Amino acid sequence: MDKVLVDLMTNGAYTGELASYLASSGRLDAGSFRPFVAEDGKAYITTYKGGDRNSPASYAVQEVQANATTLRRDEWKHLDEAVLNVRRYRLGGIQDLIDNGLVYNLGNAFGTTVLEYHDVNDAFEADLTMDGLTRAKGDRALFGVHYLPIPIIHADYEINARQLEASRKLGNPLDTIHAEMATRRVMEKLENMLFTDTTYSFGGGTIYSYLNFEPANKVSLGTAWNASAKTAAGILADVIAMKQASIDAKHYGPWKLYVPTAYETVLDEDYDTTTPGTTIRERILKVDGITGIKIIDTLPADNVLLVQMTPDVVRLIRGMDIQNVEWQVEGKFVTKYKVMTIQVPQIRADYNGNCGIVHLA
Repeated sequence: MDKVLVDLMTNGAYTGELASYLASSGRLDAGSFRPFVAEDGKAYITTYKGGDRNSPASYAVQEVQANATTLRRDEWKHLDEAVLNVRRYRLGGIQDLIDNGLVYNLGNAFGTTVLEYHDVNDAFEADLTMDGLTRAKGDRALFGVHYLPIPIIHADYEINARQLEASRKLGNPLDTIHAEMATRRVMEKLENMLFTDTTYSFGGGTIYSYLNFEPANKVSLGTAWNASAKTAAGILADVIAMKQASIDAKHYGPWKLYVPTAYETVLDEDYDTTTPGTTIRERILKVDGITGIKIIDTLPADNVLLVQMTPDVVRLIRGMDIQNVEWQVEGKFVTKYKVMTIQVPQIRADYNGNCGIVHLA
């Protein structure tokens, strides 16, 4: 299986083979990358015509040229089910955005190469009067304009034509192990966009993570949580200091707490060894406003994050959910399959730099 790639398209420019192909070919419909063999033995694609995407009337079926590894409808379905199952595998931050409704869906996935967004200051105040006739203050809000590149994240895998034919003759289900591996890599890349010190800059915009977003509030970690000198009370004090930093930045929760793998078993220890029964994890969850604690495998050691789960702080920009597509290379002599998605986490602050992310390090 090939490595996971991130192609960027913004303001008419693009990086990567897939982005270049999409920009030059005009194939801006995911259905055109999913040819299937029907019962009549011919190959077809389903394309979106416009209108309600949930209505069958919004789609058209057209015949295309088949190749040796063009899949049947049931085989596409089998691959898609495998992808959906892997999506749920140990995903922390991305799944939290989905579960909390922090998803912004783009109307035209392939056609939107950059997202223009604005931050605004807290300019307006409400007036209290007895008659409702007094003019309120006419403050003018200040806006900042920013751009976010919209990436295509993808990983290739192959389906051997002989193995495909053998599975059909024997009536065995299609082996999906390669699709599952590719899906896991793509989802890990999305997680890394949130929890590693990596940025993607292109076309005047930058994709930041929780760790390198400059407006995030910084709190100093005096002693590592897994150090012998660190007490349970000291861990709780760190968490409360993080909450206070968020409040000082005018962000009042609710929050999720993200901790690295090395701290997982520490949180399972008793908070008070003289009266066991409550773990450190359970004690932290009693802090008002903290709704959950997640262990993040890719979070660097001795880094803890407190993130307010509201769309003014973070949201998932989604152009296309993760899915399988067919991909031809070498002048269409080689057919590969690709797990791809158009998604990107967007980290935000207001016009004055106030942010609901707290980074303990």
